Amino acid sequence: MNATSNPQTAAEQPRKSYRDVTTQLGQLGLDASVPEAVRAIAEKSVAQTREFYDRSNDALDASVATFEKTFDAAGQGAAAFNRKIIDIAQRNVNSGFDLAKSLAGAKNLSEIVELQAAYWQKLLGALTSQAEEVRALSTKMAAAAVEPLKEQVKRGVNELRKAN
Repeated sequence: MNATSNPQTAAEQPRKSYRDVTTQLGQLGLDASVPEAVRAIAEKSVAQTREFYDRSNDALDASVATFEKTFDAAGQGAAAFNRKIIDIAQRNVNSGFDLAKSLAGAKNLSEIVELQAAYWQKLLGALTSQAEEVRALSTKMAAAAVEPLKEQVKRGVNELRKAN
């Protein structure tokens, strides 16, 4: 077996090189110890960096939680909005069927005209009411979605006040 295919022989060369370099450095008499002041500064820097990292990490976690709450509120709001639109559509379709049923039972043209007029009057009132329902729900959804963000900003301002 030659030297390059023998793992023990291949590993021995780097070990020998390392020992030779270590021996040569030792003969130079270099003092490789780190002064106490430098070590203290390094330790203080590491501690401060760790503290900054921990605060930053906490702030990031709070921000992520805030966004999760915001998206959750927005998702719930969107579902409520969709349910409201479906409810309004169902009411309007039912109203149309009621009109059709009434028209089918009408006895003359004047009764048909009266039923149509009453339907349109009722429909305009319903549309106004439905628009108000949608507006109120939209306002409520927006407020609910923004609330976690407002709380986070408020906490951030309070923490800044404490820090100063």
